[in-house]
This record gives sequence, C-alpha cells and structure tokens, in this order.
Amino acid sequence: MQSGKLILLHTNDIHSHFEEAARAADYIKEVRRSVPAERLLLIDCGDHLDRVRIETEGTDAAVNRELLARFGYDAVTFGNNEGLTYTPEQLNRLYEDAPFPVVCANLKLAATGRPPAWMRRTLTLKRAGLTVGLFGLTVQFQDFYELLGWEVSDPLEEAAACVAELRAVCDVVVAISHLGLRQDERMAAAVPGIDVILGAHTHHLLEVPLRIEGTAVCAAGKFGRYVGTVEIGRAAHGQGLAIEGRTVPTEGRKEDPETAEIVATALQKAKLAMAASVAQLAVPLAGEADSESPLGTLLAGALRRKTGAEIGLTNAGQILDGLQAGQVTRERIHAVCPSPINPCLIELTGEQLKQAFEESLLPEFIGLEFHGFGFRGKVLGRLCTDGAEVVFDPAAPPYERVRSVQINGEPLDEMRVYTVGTLDMFTFGIGYVGLKQGRVVRYCLPEFIRDLLAEALSDERAVADCVRRRWTESAAAAAL
Repeated sequence: MQSGKLILLHTNDIHSHFEEAARAADYIKEVRRSVPAERLLLIDCGDHLDRVRIETEGTDAAVNRELLARFGYDAVTFGNNEGLTYTPEQLNRLYEDAPFPVVCANLKLAATGRPPAWMRRTLTLKRAGLTVGLFGLTVQFQDFYELLGWEVSDPLEEAAACVAELRAVCDVVVAISHLGLRQDERMAAAVPGIDVILGAHTHHLLEVPLRIEGTAVCAAGKFGRYVGTVEIGRAAHGQGLAIEGRTVPTEGRKEDPETAEIVATALQKAKLAMAASVAQLAVPLAGEADSESPLGTLLAGALRRKTGAEIGLTNAGQILDGLQAGQVTRERIHAVCPSPINPCLIELTGEQLKQAFEESLLPEFIGLEFHGFGFRGKVLGRLCTDGAEVVFDPAAPPYERVRSVQINGEPLDEMRVYTVGTLDMFTFGIGYVGLKQGRVVRYCLPEFIRDLLAEALSDERAVADCVRRRWTESAAAAAL
C-alpha cells in the first residue's frame, strides 16, 4: 500500500457470518499494523447483522455492535436487515452511545421528521491530509419502513443534496450505499461529484472498481469473504485524485482470536436468553419441505388468523425441522423457523390460487434453492394451506394435477378474488408464479412468522387441527 495515500477498507453484507467476519478481521488487523491510523478508514455498508444467527437473535444484535466497535469502524450505514428486522426502539438501544457513527441520509423518524440522535446524515473526517466527506443511503423499502415508523426518501435525490453540501468543503466524497449495483450505477451516472461509491445489498463482487462518469464504483461481495481496499491520493499532476481499488479474499486466512472469543461469549449469552419455554407439546409435530406437514399447516393457519384472511398459505421450506413432544424453547423455534420474514395479506383470484397449487406439486418448484428475500431455508418446498383443501393426482401431467379445490367448504371459483394470509417474500417475485401476481393489501410488521408459529403452538385447538390433511390424492390415483 503506497506511502502517503489514504487507505479505505470496506465490508458489506456480513449477515452475521461470524466465521468469515473473523477472517476479515485478521486482514483488517494486518493492515492496521502497516498503515498509520491517520491514513486509514474502515467502513461497513450495511447488513452486518442477520437474525438467522442465534448469537444475533439472542443478544438483540449486541454481538454485532461489539464487533463493529472492536474492529474500529469509522462509519457504518443502514442495511435493510438492520432497519426492517428491528424496531426504532430496539435500534435506539443498539446504537445509542455507539463508538462508531451510523451514517444514513434518506431515513427519518416519522414522528419527528428528524433522524434519531445516533444517526448522521453526513460525516466529515480528516485522513492522509485529505478532508473526506461521507454520506450513507439505504434501499427505499417504503411500505415496510412506514409501518415501522420511518420516513424513507428517494436515495438519488438525497445523494445530490449531500454532494452539494460536501463538495464545497471536502477533497474526497464517498457514498456508503446499501442500494444495490443497478442503483449505484444510476447514481454514478446521474449525480456528479461522487469520487467513490462503496456498494452493498445485491451481494455483488467488483474485483476492481467500475468507472462511471469519473466515479469509482466498488463492492466486496458478501459474508466477509472479501474486504474491499481503495487507495486514494492526489493525482501526479497536482489536480484531482488518483483512485485505485481491489478486493482481497479472506478464504484461507486464520480466524482472528479476539473475534472468535466475542462470538463464543455471545453464543452462551444467547442460549441462556433463548432457553425460555414458549409451549409444551403433547405430541411431536413433523416439519418437511417436500410434502404437507403439520408444522407447515400450523404456520399457514397462524397466517390466516393474523391477517384475517380466508386462506393461509406458506411454503413448507420455511420449516427446517420438526418438533419433539415436550417443552419447546425460543431457541428451538428459531432453529426450525429462522427466516426473518413478515406476514402479509394479499388478494388472489381463484385462477391464480389454482396455478400456485399446481406449481407446488412440481419438482422444479419443490426443490427450488435460493437465498435472500428474507428466506434462510434451503428449498422452496410444497405449499401448506389452511382454509383450502386440495385433491390432486400426482401421476397427471404438470398443471393438470389439481382435481378439485374447496375454500372453506365451497368449490373454488376461479373468477372470484380471495384474501390470503401469506409471506412477504412472495410479493418480491420469488417462488410460485401464481402468488407473484397477488395484490398486496397490507404487510404486518414487526412480527416475524416464527412469532406467529410460537403463538400457535400454545393454541391447543390449532395444534390438534394441524395434523388434519389439506392435500389428498384423488381416489383414482390412490387406488393405483
């Protein structure tokens, strides 16, 4: 790393992958040993935390805060996993008096029209003889943020305003972006005056920066598998900046012992916090991805009741395992249903419902593997339902397997519109095509689907009813 230059290290989308984060920490410490503090900046671009990990869930993300503090981050921005899986009150407890600034220009509290005390719109720092101006932006999930009490504004408009503020007083202007690659490319083209964009959200890896209208667009992949490194100095001719960037893989590096110790301590605290009993089961309940199962049906019923819908639907892949008879703890609920997914109410025609039921009988949907959109399972799986009963012939051709559907005892009307309690991830265009076409009525926040599942496990009638099958083979198929 060249002497005299500003060295900017950046991470993004760690998602509580603590083992990879420990290897990234080893690299960061290596750089700190060779680069003086006055020439170094360390920035995280959001989604550092993910509630799929018990260490995060059981400590209310205190372990993530401690790692950011111990690594010595100079600034972090807000990812959707911070902003949409915790309430503003929880975030107040997490970030209040944090030793690192949280920088985000396009979020304000709806109640005050101002950001919380721990959030800054912009940040100015002196490093390597340069005045560095930073501003943060997060993805504009307006419907969700409003339900949690936030106002989220257009990120590109805020970017232009921040650049206007910073450009007059700064040598270097850096955008800390949790917007995704396409939005970063748009911002670089549409907002002049940004020297560097540090990207996140879409988990893209740019081994060297993209160059768009004089802006270096950078990103370091996901999960701490890379650390981004940007070197910034004055151009040789004396005007402008010389900016070079790369990503450093962390695979094969040793895990930083301090980081490993912090995570191990957090795991013990989390297990104690999550040992509380949420239900007592008289019988075991199976949970399987490739077929209808009681836990999936129980969750479908909980979704229907929560949203007041006629039908409840969930993919069986949300349930990763079954539950044994006896005490069920918070930790066990988290283990079998870890995805930070919210309930929602949508409207679907009978025709769209039938299409979704047909799709959930096909191997390409049952075995569909994906990650993101809140989903932390393995495969999509079969649809589980409550309020609907489906008769099917597994030997029939694709899209001709559903023989009949009853909705609360009445034959399905393909022209009628039905209300369906389901998962927010289906409204993002992932999974069954039939469900993508639904009209969103409302999202339900801050509850996660595992909260609904935990509540349903204490409902004796719901537990007794979830073993009743909603999917049955036609008489002709069963006779073969």
